[in-house]
Formats: sequence, structure tokens, C-alpha cells
Amino acid sequence: MASSKPGNYDVETLERKRDELAAAGVEYCLSSFIDIHGVTKAKSVPIAHFVNMMNGSELYTGAAIDGLGQEPSDDELALWPDLEAITQMPWEPTVAWAPGSLKLHEEPWPMDTRNVLQRQIDRLAEHGLIFNLGIEPEFFLVRRNADGEVVPADPKNVIPRAAYDIVNLLEAQPFLDQLIKNMNSVGYDVHSYDHEDANGQFELDFSYADSMTMADRLTFLRLMTKVMAREHGFEATFMPKPYSNRTGSGGHFNMSMADIKTGENAFADPNDPRGCGVSKLAYHFIAGVLKHAKAICAVTCPTVNSYKRLVVAGSMTGFTWAPVFISYGNNNRTHMVRIPMNSPRVESRAVDISVNPYLGAAMMLGAGLDGIENELDPGDPIDLNMYLQPPEKITELGVDTLPRTLLEAVEAFAADPLSEAVCGTDLRDAFVEVKSQEWWDYHNTVSQWEYDRYLEFL
Repeated sequence: MASSKPGNYDVETLERKRDELAAAGVEYCLSSFIDIHGVTKAKSVPIAHFVNMMNGSELYTGAAIDGLGQEPSDDELALWPDLEAITQMPWEPTVAWAPGSLKLHEEPWPMDTRNVLQRQIDRLAEHGLIFNLGIEPEFFLVRRNADGEVVPADPKNVIPRAAYDIVNLLEAQPFLDQLIKNMNSVGYDVHSYDHEDANGQFELDFSYADSMTMADRLTFLRLMTKVMAREHGFEATFMPKPYSNRTGSGGHFNMSMADIKTGENAFADPNDPRGCGVSKLAYHFIAGVLKHAKAICAVTCPTVNSYKRLVVAGSMTGFTWAPVFISYGNNNRTHMVRIPMNSPRVESRAVDISVNPYLGAAMMLGAGLDGIENELDPGDPIDLNMYLQPPEKITELGVDTLPRTLLEAVEAFAADPLSEAVCGTDLRDAFVEVKSQEWWDYHNTVSQWEYDRYLEFL
């Protein structure tokens, strides 16, 4: 479990860690943070300068990075790595990844998303609880053909119903075997992996952890997967929906809370009168998430492409398996929120794999805490296939829909007081600015579809 509060280390502890890393073959450390988009940034530091690195020696010009809220005239931000999160790269053991938090003049920088998550974790600790998180990452293995078209990395992977396909899974086994072994070597405890619904799409299932550790793990996993894929001659993409007629890649959040002293699952209640096996605390949490779902969606589905996944139909197998409605049910995958069978946890399916996991977890936890602190009630679970309900039934149920575009989501994020409460004013405003510009850059670009539709027609 990561300490998540970098900078509280004595010199003897740091020197001992430096010597351990050097003895294991580490020659360089990546002093690392992620930007507002969830993209990893770093400087590489020789191991001899490890102690200085751990005390914030590596400086970053915030004005060069989206969402950090600095001007070129401002003092640089210092990166203070988290000692317990340092990870030796299994595929490149001379290098260790050292994620951490940004500070300005030794004070936590409020626009750093790792710091944003830490604030919510500290808030939850006042209730005597910790936030546990499991993430189900999906990704595509792709390549570009001679015409520049994006196609599956394996040209033979073209069957129309590819979910759980054994042949295509085994075709990718040389890459996947190396990836799984590397994940397990750094403590992920992979439970299973499979070929998903779309061609060249794969899903990994590994053990949950506290939310900060899990956010670090997803960040490192995306880095590891991309680098390893390129070594195999293709690309691993975490773009949510690379193909218009195939399912997209989710990054479902599986969430629970535990007693900070005993570790007992606070979401569990075998005597739940609603029959879902979860506690009143869990229902309050669900109510908070549903209340703020549109604002949350902006950070858990943060790209233009994300909203081509959040539709009912649009794959070779019919349903997209992605949520559209702000609703919940018991083990029902047609809702935004699902309570899995025989597992006292809460799954949000309105998360895709492009998420910044620190910001996504912070918003989800902040919303859940709003539900808990105000004892909100989500109502009874809905036992229906939401994809098949007519509009009048959706209205009768009082169910709203998730945003249909990034612009709608960003507008909801800007309007919801939760966004400022969790992110602070400056990061809230920066996110709105960056993501609004992303939307308008897309919207103002004339696409091939428009040429095909209108050029000769009009």
C-alpha cells in the first residue's frame, strides 16, 4: 500500500532504499506524475541522485503541461515521489518508476490530481474508512496498414463475435504471457484475462487495492502495456472506441469501503432488505454517485471518443455493453451502477480506460461521500433490461441519461458544485477549459464522413 504522502522520509531510510534498488540492478529512476489527461510524465534520474530526487530535486515547468495552472513566469513545481510506490520495471530492470505528488515550495500543489485524490482519502479517513478500488482495464492491440487504416494487430483476428475466443487469445499469447508475468512480478495478482467482444480487444482482471495504490497501478500498467506492445511490433491503445462498429474499452470502477482499523468491508450486509447484499452505507454511496453522475462522467469518460462508446447499439454483436442511463441494479449490466452477484461492492460502468484514475477516483469518492454524509437514498434497484425500455417507461421510472457528448459532460461538470468541492476552483476551471477546447477542436474539423455524406449529395 502506497504511503501516498511523499516527503516524510529520513535520510537513512532513503539511503537504504537507494542501496536496495541499486543491488537489484536499478540505474535510473523516473521521477513521475501524470497530467490532467492521465498521461505519464517524468524525468530520468541516475540512482546516485536518488536521495535528492526523493526530496523534490526534480523541477517541472507547469506551464508546459495541460491543467497545471501555471504561467511561464511562475516558479517550477517539484515532484516528491512516494517511496512505497516505487516500482522496478520488469521489462527494463535498470529503470524504476517513482510516482509522486507535485509541490510548490514544499506545499502540495492543489492542481495535481494525485493530491486531489489524497484530499478525498483524508476526508474519508475522518469517517474511519478507507476507499478500496478495483479497475477492469480493457485495451486494443492494433496496427496501421499501408493506407493508414487502424486494424487489429493480428490480421487473422476478424471473426464477427470475438468474445472469449480461444484461437485469437492464443495468437496473442506471446505478448499477453509476458505482460501477465510482468504484472504479477510487481504484485498485481492477475486473476484472469480474456479476449473481449471486439477484434484485438483484451481485458485483464487483477486484485483490488486501496484507491491510491490502484490509481498508481493503472497508470503503470498503461505505460508498461504500451511499451511492451511496441517491442512486439504493434500498438496497445487505450482509446475508448477505435472502431465505430465494435464495442469500446471500459475501465469499470469496482468500489467498496473498509474499516480503517479492522479492514472489514463496510459495504457488506447479508441481511440487506433490498436483496443486493450491501449495507445502508453502500446505498448512500450509490445515491451520491447517481446524483452527480453527469459531472463524474466528464472525468471518467474524458474524451470526444468516449461518447461513441456510451450508446445502446453500435457493435457487431448488437449491444455495446456500455451504460446510457443513470440508474442502478443488482448484477444488471444495463445500468450505470451495478451491484455484482455475491460480491458486496459497487461497480460503476460509466468509466472508460482513458480515465485519469486519480481524478476519476477523487470525483467518485467525493460524490459517494456526499451521499453518505447526507444519507441520500437511491431508491430500489431496477430489475429491467434498460436497453429495451421505451422512452415512456424511462420517464415513468424517473431515470435520466448520461451525457451524450463530451461537451454535455463538461457543461455538467462545470455546473455541479461537487466539481469545485473536489478539484478546487483552479483545477475545475482548467479542466473545463482544456476539455471544452478538445470538443471544439473536434467539432470544427471537417471529417471524412462529411465528405462522403455531403460532397456529391448537396
